[in-house]
Amino acid sequence: MLEMNTPAKPEAAIVAALGRRSIVLVGMMGAGKSSVGRRLAARLGLGFVDADSEIEAAAGMSIADIFAAHGEAAFRSGEARVIARLLEGGPQVMATGGGAIMNPETRAAIGAKAVSVWLNAEYDVLLRRVKRRTDRPMLKTADPAETLKRLLAERNPIYAQAHVTLHSRDAPHEAIVSEAIAALAAYLGVGAQSAVGV
Repeated sequence: MLEMNTPAKPEAAIVAALGRRSIVLVGMMGAGKSSVGRRLAARLGLGFVDADSEIEAAAGMSIADIFAAHGEAAFRSGEARVIARLLEGGPQVMATGGGAIMNPETRAAIGAKAVSVWLNAEYDVLLRRVKRRTDRPMLKTADPAETLKRLLAERNPIYAQAHVTLHSRDAPHEAIVSEAIAALAAYLGVGAQSAVGV
């Protein structure tokens, strides 16, 4: 027989509490949304979807090519449509592009159909990570470091509206995932804490 004080595994309780909602990771490029998202989905036994990959599949071209051929406004419009469609497929874990949440309609859809998690990373961590990649259209500027600083200033107040905030840093991904599980359990009011006094 199970002891009443045995700590419950919060993963199943999180999934049950989500219902049809998704977990949507938001934050700057380089914050770790895709790598943390994949591991979080595996821990929860949910599917993982990368909105940027879905946009590329729908458009039949890379995000960099969409930006080059059609501009940022056209990309953002397509991004909003793809995310709205993906949100109908929950529960799942979804990673979004850094600017997705800046669209008010996308923000409202995520607020209604998902639990948003902001992976908040410091400027120097982000800069170090994004320097390794050449496929960031928003950083194809004369001064990428200054552009990153400007984007952080614009976006952080919006990211801060997420339901849950996690500190993304140079730590093992599994540590961040464990923190995500604990934060989601607390936000949803499930897990070991809710079993106390049963």
